[in-house]
Amino acid sequence: MLTQPSERSHPQLVLSGTGVGLRTPHYADFLAQTPAVDWIEVHAENYFGDGGYDLFVLQQLRQQLPVSVHGVGLGLGSAQGFRQEHLLKLKRLVDRIEPALVSEHLCWGAVASRHMNDLLPLPLTPSALDLVCDRVDALQHMLHRQILIENVSTYVRFEQDAMSEADFLHALVTRTGCGVLLDINNLYVNQVNHGEDALAALQRLATLPAGTVGEFHLAGYLETPECLVDNHGSRVSAPVWQLYSDACALLGTQIPVLIEWDTDIPPLSVLLGEVETARRLRMLADEQMLAIA
Repeated sequence: MLTQPSERSHPQLVLSGTGVGLRTPHYADFLAQTPAVDWIEVHAENYFGDGGYDLFVLQQLRQQLPVSVHGVGLGLGSAQGFRQEHLLKLKRLVDRIEPALVSEHLCWGAVASRHMNDLLPLPLTPSALDLVCDRVDALQHMLHRQILIENVSTYVRFEQDAMSEADFLHALVTRTGCGVLLDINNLYVNQVNHGEDALAALQRLATLPAGTVGEFHLAGYLETPECLVDNHGSRVSAPVWQLYSDACALLGTQIPVLIEWDTDIPPLSVLLGEVETARRLRMLADEQMLAIA
């Protein structure tokens, strides 16, 4: 197994502070004047083309802000494995943009030649762990860098699950040297939907080496009579802000945090308000830790 991803031949930027996901309705705002954010995150598949306006905007903004590239379509746990064309396009984008971070999801998404266009949950079993470890090793080797793996929101769990998602991620990090992209909203959604303990998951991940968790995500959810749906279509909820404060206390306040908003996208000023809330809570966590020390 790969334990230390190969070093890149040129330095990587290091993310810090608070960023937002770059979405098409906000292109003009970003091009007119760099907003008060520390970095941006983009969905990799939106920039796979050889040209076009989307890639032009990203290349322009990359000169002003660090970028995190977030994959949503690779399907690390899909039975048939990677699509080589997808891998090559991802590598081309990473080489072109030189992002600070690259991430993907702990999920599967395809059967045979049909792609489901969803982040589907894996059974949390030793055999699934073996498969994902092999895939992460291969991806890190191809990209010559560490990647972060994100926990996902789910609406089912499997009877054969042999471990928690936090235990699965812990073992994945230990065996591959990958990092973790910790989605705080997903932890809360799964707590409500499955009765899982989000704080216990944070405590488990806090036993990993410092720096393993390389990014936080914060987003809104949709509340339905049956469950919470991770729709990224509203402000961050009070319980998720509280869980973010807990994560800062347990994992550290220097982990970069992203505000995600993908449906019913509001004016950029609304996202910037969420950015300021994240910054304020991080400062409070810093003050509390200093007081304890």
